[in-house]
Amino acid sequence: MSTEDLAEALRRALRDAGAPGADAPVEMLPDAGLAHSHLRLSGSGLLARLPKQSQMDLSAKDNIAYEAACFERAAASGHTPHLHGVLSPSALLPRGALLVEEIVGRPARLPGDLPSVATAPAAIHALPVPSPAERAPLLDPSDPLTLLREEIGRQAEHLDGAGLSTGTRKAVERTRAAFAECCERTDRPPRRLITFDAHPGNFVIRAGDGVAILVDLEKARYSYPPLDLAHATLYTSTTWDLASSAVLEIDDVLAFYRDWLANTADDAAWRGWLVPLRAAMWLWSVTWCAKWRAQSGLASRAGVDGEDWSGERSDPELIAHVRDRVDDFLSPSGVERVTDELDRLTDLGL
Repeated sequence: MSTEDLAEALRRALRDAGAPGADAPVEMLPDAGLAHSHLRLSGSGLLARLPKQSQMDLSAKDNIAYEAACFERAAASGHTPHLHGVLSPSALLPRGALLVEEIVGRPARLPGDLPSVATAPAAIHALPVPSPAERAPLLDPSDPLTLLREEIGRQAEHLDGAGLSTGTRKAVERTRAAFAECCERTDRPPRRLITFDAHPGNFVIRAGDGVAILVDLEKARYSYPPLDLAHATLYTSTTWDLASSAVLEIDDVLAFYRDWLANTADDAAWRGWLVPLRAAMWLWSVTWCAKWRAQSGLASRAGVDGEDWSGERSDPELIAHVRDRVDDFLSPSGVERVTDELDRLTDLGL
């Protein structure tokens, strides 16, 4: 749809549903993400999040329900926007929409905002974990490490076509082998609600009180918090978004982990897991880059269900930025930067 058609479809869907903000002027926000379009319902304090695809490879109906559950589960943390409404998929909005609180503030500035950023996942991780029967529809695998290994493996099928140098490919495979050994351990850390998408570009520092709010929730699962910590501080995350881009020093990363540990009641439970899960999150990210490189040039899929990384779904400037980041992250220097950091953190006893 054109911008005008999308705005008009949202207006009509809001009115048909009697939803909040139905009479508000609709303003299209700049295209800043591969998975959603965002429209402001001016004067209402609400944003409409319209999926472009499902990163979970779900049907349109299941995807909007999953995203709504992510916001609902994290709300008690005080560090996420409130969910105010759900528009189910329809002829007007084939993928549906969420109506969420608009957070007024500024992008995170690193490393200065890292202490504030650390409080948001810590608050989410501190939430009580529901009984197994109450965790659906969010992912709740019997072994989160096995699921993560399988996800990395599926994405790694695209490594052969990613044009990696021999040294870079060997570094990735060495890290995969180490993670495979980690998965064979019989012990596991505590399971918590995690966002699985805690890169700095997803945080807004709220005006007035400076609280860090994690505004993008669509991939939450019951798994291990160090995956979120890694996603917040890895090079592949901190340089992803232009508005918050920064290269962290090792001392910045160590301080971030200390801030998070200071806000958790069971810090001893994470000993021996922080670096292995950091490496695992990097593997997930770098293999996703290979997958995106392979699929972004394809034509957009017909229909509204499932995953679709076609560059046709996003603004050309956004796609050019993502391509630049992917090229950097898959480059010998980009891979070496992360693997060297992992080695240093191991030596420092993190």
